[in-house]
Amino acid sequence: MRASRLVQLLLLLQTRGRSTAPELAGELGVSVRTVYRDIDALSAAGVPIFTEPGRAGGVQLVDGYRTRLTGLTTEEADAVLLTGSPSAAADLGLGTVLATAQLKVLAALPPELRGRATRIAERVHIDAPGWFHRPEETPTLAAVADALWHDRRLAVRYLRKDKVVERRLDPLGLVLKAGTWYLVGRDGTAIRSYRVGRIAAAEPTGETFDRPDDFDLAAHWSEAADDFARSMLRVRARCRIAEGHVRLLRLSFDPAAVTEALASATPPDAQGWVEVTLGAESYPVLAHGILPLGEYAEILDPPELRAQLAATAAAMADRYGRPADQRNRHGGSSFPGRVSPQ
Repeated sequence: MRASRLVQLLLLLQTRGRSTAPELAGELGVSVRTVYRDIDALSAAGVPIFTEPGRAGGVQLVDGYRTRLTGLTTEEADAVLLTGSPSAAADLGLGTVLATAQLKVLAALPPELRGRATRIAERVHIDAPGWFHRPEETPTLAAVADALWHDRRLAVRYLRKDKVVERRLDPLGLVLKAGTWYLVGRDGTAIRSYRVGRIAAAEPTGETFDRPDDFDLAAHWSEAADDFARSMLRVRARCRIAEGHVRLLRLSFDPAAVTEALASATPPDAQGWVEVTLGAESYPVLAHGILPLGEYAEILDPPELRAQLAATAAAMADRYGRPADQRNRHGGSSFPGRVSPQ
């Protein structure tokens, strides 16, 4: 651990020049006293490092000195792939490794390129999760990641909505989707995805496993995500929509639903309307998704959903047809209740 920290200290000084002991301590996550001990250790090893006291002083290397300790370890090379997502690296226990790897890359660059790389890091930051996203608690993520790195089988307890199930999984990959971690694991011959936040316990079984040679994590996730999105389209309705407004479906419906609707679209009729089959999680979701299209969309089937839209439109016409001071002063809605056609 100390050897790695000494290398990191050396690279910090090589890439940034003179730094104060408190600045170095903050970067390395140690005390100022530890920094001074590490400086002494580097000096004893023959590194031309010195300190200058005073307000303008600090720690620095002799001008022109460059270390050749810039080769990446296996873990550091792996961590470089997570450069665009430092929070993900930290979640996986690779935060320090990533920092060291980045320093080694910077130290190996010529000064002019090093300055450009630093400017990019100062000016571009990637924040993947959406707004109002609260990070999910993942107390077992470290154990899952450790088993993943070492191809170790796991015994997990997984929380479903109505029960807890036990599984013996071969961890094949981790996916960070919109701020949520998923484990892609093999249970026997089946490969499924498990939300890490729902893994209540993850213990190594003491067994190792062989990864499938032909397994492609990105390809598997893409296919599984598409299958999941389609499975969520549990209800469907036949609609007619003004041709110029079909593209607005993207604003209210899942991409899988829009893709299905566009594939089902008929040629425009004499009035410029097309018929589509539109899917959603439920009829209320479908109704609220079609409402923003207003007069440019019409539900044709099922009849119950058509009646629901008619009742909603009538209630809205009644609400807006009266002066504002005559509206329901208690804040209650006069909209009819939702229906759930079978």
